[in-house]
Amino acid sequence: DPDHLGYIELWQLEILLLQKDTYMNYSRPLSQASVGWSPNAAHIRANSAVRRLNYLLKSLFLENWQRAWILLLWLAAMIGLFAWKFLQNRHRAAFQVMGYCYPTAKGAAETLKLNMALILLPVCRNTLTWLRSTRARLFIPFDDNLNFHKIVAGAIAVGILLHAGIHLVCDFPRLVHSSQEKFALIASDFNNVKPTYKSLLAGVVGSTGILMVILMIISFTLATTMFRKNGRELPFPLNKLTGFNAFWYSHHLLAVVYILLLIHGTLLVLVHGWEQKTTWMYISVPLLLYVGERSLRTCRSNQCAVKILKVSVLPGNVFSLIMSKPNGFKYKSGQYIFLQCPAISPFEWHPFSITSAPGDDCISVHIRIVGDWTQELKRVYTDQEDGNSTRVIDTELKCGKSLHIDENGLPRLLIDGPYGAPAQDYQNYDVLLLVGLGIGATPFISILRDLLNNTGTEDHGLPDSTTETNGSDCTISMTSITSSSTASTVRKASDKASKYAHFYWVTREPGSFEWFKGVMHEVAEMDYKGQIEMHNYLTSVYEEGDARSTLITMIQALNHAKYGVDILSGTRVRTHFARPNWSEVFQRIAIKHPDATVGVFYCGMPVLAKELKKLSHELTYKTSTRFDFHKEYF
Repeated sequence: DPDHLGYIELWQLEILLLQKDTYMNYSRPLSQASVGWSPNAAHIRANSAVRRLNYLLKSLFLENWQRAWILLLWLAAMIGLFAWKFLQNRHRAAFQVMGYCYPTAKGAAETLKLNMALILLPVCRNTLTWLRSTRARLFIPFDDNLNFHKIVAGAIAVGILLHAGIHLVCDFPRLVHSSQEKFALIASDFNNVKPTYKSLLAGVVGSTGILMVILMIISFTLATTMFRKNGRELPFPLNKLTGFNAFWYSHHLLAVVYILLLIHGTLLVLVHGWEQKTTWMYISVPLLLYVGERSLRTCRSNQCAVKILKVSVLPGNVFSLIMSKPNGFKYKSGQYIFLQCPAISPFEWHPFSITSAPGDDCISVHIRIVGDWTQELKRVYTDQEDGNSTRVIDTELKCGKSLHIDENGLPRLLIDGPYGAPAQDYQNYDVLLLVGLGIGATPFISILRDLLNNTGTEDHGLPDSTTETNGSDCTISMTSITSSSTASTVRKASDKASKYAHFYWVTREPGSFEWFKGVMHEVAEMDYKGQIEMHNYLTSVYEEGDARSTLITMIQALNHAKYGVDILSGTRVRTHFARPNWSEVFQRIAIKHPDATVGVFYCGMPVLAKELKKLSHELTYKTSTRFDFHKEYF
């Protein structure tokens, strides 16, 4: 439209369509790595059967060596404890009465003590967050803490089956039906009165054992994927037994289990001397650590004065909360916090990735509405169910312990954290490949903001603190709550090595680009060194080159060539269609950064993680660039 008529005629459209390759190729390099496909830039090694086997073995080792030594040590400990206790009880008088059933049950009990202690450690979040910042991260796979928690839970289930099952079907019947001569060997432990099967079950040791089994069956069952994620629809009122709430509250039954375990282990029959009653020795330290962490969470969340600065309802069933940063609150990009709104539930805490940068004076989170709690949280802060709106609030929410609503009628919002996540390790790499699916982009937005803050303050001073951004920035246009980046940002701009970041955001809904429009705009405007590459992919449109997406692709390219703005994202970052060709993405990065170690961070659904992990190992083997893969799911 060179004459600015506001329209074009059909013959002009025909010319444009015939020349579509020219226009589309014009803007395509804007979202590709600025590097040529030189055959000398990277060397793809020849494949052979031996090399493929070597690659497979190396990949398995690199991926699993941390897990392997932890699991082997754990298995060795269990085998050793079982064998030690089995042999110890093999030479006791009770063996003459109950045979091999007795030492087998005792061996299983010893492994249960160990596992009841270990199962608490992977959920001590504060301790794990601290350990992530130490050299322990080099040989302990902290990202697999919940997987180890589940594995130990499985071992506990096996231990219960052996210990309780053998006692019920073997030890107790043999003891009850033993001859007087054999019973005389252990009669003093029963006050010289042979017990009945009923009395063994009704005693303190028997009843605590049975009650523990019942509570653990309830807790373990409701923690399975089928029940926890509403995989099974049950009729009313049994439907209350499914979902996250059922899992969460039933898990607190285990507090009773630990009390019963201490009683059970202290009042054992056939065991003499406090030094032989070792239950408390196993669980005391992990239990105190866990109780201390829960107490710390309660105290820490109730001491902060949280100030809600801005609530924005965004497209795609998402809303953002921007809060003032409590005094002394420090975090790293990639970490997450827990939120609690006592007006909704005084017990429920839900985790959300932080989308603000550590140098900002506030904390922001983006929340996707996927359940009743998030739906209710949106309602209490926006007073509406649907639509787009922005609510700016300038009222401090009091952290009084007895009130759920402050004097101005606003609900209290408590925060707890920060806690460690895989993405926080981005500082260990000079090159980053960040891949987010939908709302999974949230931890990487914080990383991009942090990189941008460090780059901007080093070269060009402070950014404008009164600029309003769309839901992703901590700065909003109110005099009372301005300056998201202040002189503290300059002081915190460290002397870290320069980093290159390649950010790939894949989403189905074009409205999603509104979530972090401000950040994308800032990156495009302030990344003078070209350290950050951002790539948007919209999967609800046919891929480029498909005849069904030719027109929109051409218009997109023309608009970008004429105005420098993408018609979908509203920024200079061009939006691609369909899914990325991940193999090409990895090869481009390997060519651009030879001999470098690239941190690959993924947040999204598990399906894509397998492909990215495979490519990371494959390109590590085939090129001089090493790819370290990290993942987290939502």
